[in-house]
Amino acid sequence: MLKILVIDEVQERALEICEGLTRAGHMVAAVLPDALDLHDKVCSLHPDVILIHTDSPSRDTLENLAVLDRSFPHPVLMFAEDDADDVIRQAMRAGVSSYVVDGLAPSRLEALLKVAMARFDDYQALREERNIAQRKLSERVVIDRAKGWLMKSRKMSEDEAYHALRKMAMERGLKLGEAAAQIVSAAELLIG
Repeated sequence: MLKILVIDEVQERALEICEGLTRAGHMVAAVLPDALDLHDKVCSLHPDVILIHTDSPSRDTLENLAVLDRSFPHPVLMFAEDDADDVIRQAMRAGVSSYVVDGLAPSRLEALLKVAMARFDDYQALREERNIAQRKLSERVVIDRAKGWLMKSRKMSEDEAYHALRKMAMERGLKLGEAAAQIVSAAELLIG
């Protein structure tokens, strides 16, 4: 059973969506007429999925989704009538997991929720891989700077500088990147 936040400016349509979700065994966390203060509402309601039905996503809706995606990402399934390429791209960039054109058919709802959640999970995994790669690259740059400073100031070879850096990290119970950052900070203080 999923807990779903429904956003639809048309009340009758929202009620139909809620009926379809309940029949499928899901719980409706709330029904909102718009995405204003979406971040706060998601933080208080803790939905598993956000389902938005709109003729065309407004700029405010997309901005609120983008804010939510940066700080508290959730699977978002959007049903819209607007099939313009740029609107679809903007929605996807704002954090929409699945953008469906041609209306909401209750019989397809369960499958579309699964697709949105699977796409969201895949995107989050890619995002985490990217973040790890960026951290490793940043750490590698700091380690290289620390080795360079040791090589220059202590007339060490690259291998000697690496081993000295590694020894310092082990003695102080630090990760190699943390020890390198300390050396770089100290060097920057000394050099000014």
